Amino acid sequence: MKNTIENLLKLQTLESLGIAGNEKQKHLAELRARIPTPILAHYDRLVVRGKKVVAVIRNQVCSGCHVQVPRNTELILMHGTDIQICESCGCYLCLPEHISPAKPEVKIKKTKTKPTSVRLQTV
Repeated sequence: MKNTIENLLKLQTLESLGIAGNEKQKHLAELRARIPTPILAHYDRLVVRGKKVVAVIRNQVCSGCHVQVPRNTELILMHGTDIQICESCGCYLCLPEHISPAKPEVKIKKTKTKPTSVRLQTV
């Protein structure tokens, strides 16, 4: 079930980018083939409405609609046995640990600095 949510996240990210091209279309088709048909149909309905498809649960609150999610729903997601949908907004729910954080491509260059001396003047 985790793979389905990850594929939905990838699909949502790719479709939100304004990049056009054959390579993108090919990758979108591959992702759509990996997702079960009923889930994909629900995904398409949410996209047509302009809604977010996957929402993260933080502190028992859906990040899509900011409504409290039942603890049972969160426990089911922790066990990874089933996919859950927010009762309020209809987004697919996932836990923060199921999302791989994007690693920034920032390199910090260390430079050597010389200590500066301070002169005190007496008056």
